[in-house]
Amino acid sequence: MSHRLLAVLVGCLLLALGLPALAAAAPVTVNLRIEGPTRTLYEGPVTTDVGSVDVGDGTGPHACDGTTNPAVTTPTPTRGNAFFTAANGPGGFTFVGTYTFDLSFTQIAGESVAFDAGTGAFLGEFKNGVSANVGSCQDPIANGDDVLYAYAPFGDELLTLSGPATAAPGPATFRVTDTVTKAPVAGADVGGQTTGADGTAQITIADRGPHAFKATKAGAVRSNRVDTCVTDGADGACGTAVPVAPPAAPVADCVTSGRDGLCGTRDTTAPGATLGGIRDHQRFGRGKGPRRLRATVDADPAGLFAVKLRLTRNDRGRCEYFSGTSERFRINRSAKCGAANGFWFTVGKSPTVDYLLPRSLPRGHYVLDVEAIDNAFNRDDARRRGGNRVVFDVG
Repeated sequence: MSHRLLAVLVGCLLLALGLPALAAAAPVTVNLRIEGPTRTLYEGPVTTDVGSVDVGDGTGPHACDGTTNPAVTTPTPTRGNAFFTAANGPGGFTFVGTYTFDLSFTQIAGESVAFDAGTGAFLGEFKNGVSANVGSCQDPIANGDDVLYAYAPFGDELLTLSGPATAAPGPATFRVTDTVTKAPVAGADVGGQTTGADGTAQITIADRGPHAFKATKAGAVRSNRVDTCVTDGADGACGTAVPVAPPAAPVADCVTSGRDGLCGTRDTTAPGATLGGIRDHQRFGRGKGPRRLRATVDADPAGLFAVKLRLTRNDRGRCEYFSGTSERFRINRSAKCGAANGFWFTVGKSPTVDYLLPRSLPRGHYVLDVEAIDNAFNRDDARRRGGNRVVFDVG
């Protein structure tokens, strides 16, 4: 089969189906908007070409290439082509109409657009803001034209809305003007805000991402849609990228003895305490006994609950213990001599102990012990000479 015959058959098939048939004219892209009685029925770019149209009233198909207009001598895409291309394309719509000299419609996308004698509303047709004086199939269109079908009473104002394509979260400025005169329009509603005398309205947009706005006003046709995408430039909205956080530093392996409370283990280890300032077996001269009792406690994961001291004295068989309450030595009358028969007194919960006795220790044989208790109530009861216990003499 020849290419010429194939083209003729395809053209006949498209004509039988009532779809636009391709012609020699180059396709054009226009902005088509259809405003119904209560809502926008269609809005978006449409790429169309010369073709016939059929409204399904039994009279078609009909040529819709502008040549029924005496001023047009070459077939060219028309407003009617744009309407039918949009209706039959993605996101299209249904319609009911007739063809008498040219296209007319009584219903679009389920809404009536028939003439209303009570309100005077009818489906007006406009190109680039100018009311059409010829029918849809007689009016040529070019790239970038604005084509509008609007259901409204005669003389209603046409509104044009402008605003930012992108905006930071917060207030953004939108402006409404008269499509024909370009003058600012006061009293129009945009996103719940009313335009002032300069035609502008400030709209605060908090949610990031795409937002759509239209302007409305009594006695005016709904405006075009303005799409504004809200982003701070680095939040992933509107095609922006979220900054990638630097990789986290590697986490060191958890080190534990298995009984120190670290890494989820149970704490059964007592804190270690060591006396300082007095050596085990140290002997002090008469009148030169120590007065300061010092100790340090190792760091403990559970934290310290208390640090205690115990100081006992044996002076030639006279056994005493130091009382932290009265801060003096007391005779242990009910027990035998020996450090185990003394009494502990608390000196705080600091890991550094520096306890000052009321006076220097007098003559005697002394045993000094330190004990630390952590918040898990572990305590080291084993006595270690030179560590948590020192034995010394004075005089």
